[in-house]
Amino acid sequence: MKRRGGLLWRLTRKRRRGATATLDARLYRVRIGLLVGAIVVIAVPTAINLERSRGWRAEGKRIALTFDDVPRGPGAFYTPEQRATLLIAGLRAAGVAQAAFFANPGRIGPVNRADARLASYVAAGHVVGDHSFSHRDLASMPAAAFLGDIDRAEHWLRGRPGYRPWFRFPGLNQGGRDMAKRRAVVDGLIARGLQIAWVSVDGSDWNIEGQTIAAKRAGLGIDEAALRDLYVETMVQSADFSDALMRRTIGRAPPQVLLLHETDVAARYLPDLVAALRKDGWAIVTADAAFADPVYHDTSDFVSANGTLPEALAWRKGVGGKLYYERNDLPLANRLFAERVLHRAPLARTAAARTSSHRRCPVQLHPWRRVCASTAFVTPRTSRLGIAV
Repeated sequence: MKRRGGLLWRLTRKRRRGATATLDARLYRVRIGLLVGAIVVIAVPTAINLERSRGWRAEGKRIALTFDDVPRGPGAFYTPEQRATLLIAGLRAAGVAQAAFFANPGRIGPVNRADARLASYVAAGHVVGDHSFSHRDLASMPAAAFLGDIDRAEHWLRGRPGYRPWFRFPGLNQGGRDMAKRRAVVDGLIARGLQIAWVSVDGSDWNIEGQTIAAKRAGLGIDEAALRDLYVETMVQSADFSDALMRRTIGRAPPQVLLLHETDVAARYLPDLVAALRKDGWAIVTADAAFADPVYHDTSDFVSANGTLPEALAWRKGVGGKLYYERNDLPLANRLFAERVLHRAPLARTAAARTSSHRRCPVQLHPWRRVCASTAFVTPRTSRLGIAV
């Protein structure tokens, strides 16, 4: 409200019509012009300074934590029950109010007591989504059978505490370039009232876990400080990569959704990861807040849908530049694990090997996400346990 007699009232009030009406009208327009000009002079430099401020830009970096493949079996360090306890404690200690756990009910039974683990996550304030009943890839089965597998999972999950009507494709494979199959499944999800639980940030944490388990079983020395640093660094770099790609693709920064798995590595280093994300400018948000953003409600067709949401959007828009975070290239990831965690020397690259790598390097629209030119390496020899040696 304009206070009578105040500056704004005196500048904008209209005088009574009379002999000086024309002059008053002109003065009124001049006053309004001066007032608007003053606002512009003050506001524009302020907006520019805010735009240039690193701290202001960092406020736009928001990320939610999600965990796939619940329940998983024993890892490198803990029993499944110990792991669940540590994950809950780690999330609480890190101040993460809500994470999302995506379950495969076909792996839940009385022997592994995984239903109790899932209930413990919910009791701690977290939520549960659908990751299919049997964790079968869409490429391996017809659309109708895939939807039937989802129905079996929904029958187990729906109505339980903490349930959210979110479905995440196993392996993030929504059918790749098979648009007809994807369309049939997406239409089936819509009919069932299920939202696609897209992933936007993927650092292949499952592979770090797998390499750790293999090294442990082989009796190799694991530098645990280096393992922690590699894990944390990879997830933070992946988040920054996806943030930049999303801004480049859609011109804004929606909340990101980080893909993690119910692993011992996550249980061991989750507080370190959250601390590093915050230090890098990320705010941790709930999965509810992230999936409420309209970008995650896109059910239209994509050129290729077998990976993260920023990748799919970038392929559809024809965005140039690197579309994949480099450490999702498993030969590179395994080499880094061998070098940094196991302290094993990398393989020497021969001229023939370099030529061979270069030939298969260009990124294409294929179902296997491979990063190339600058990040292609010779595929390491692997032991039976999958350790890069």
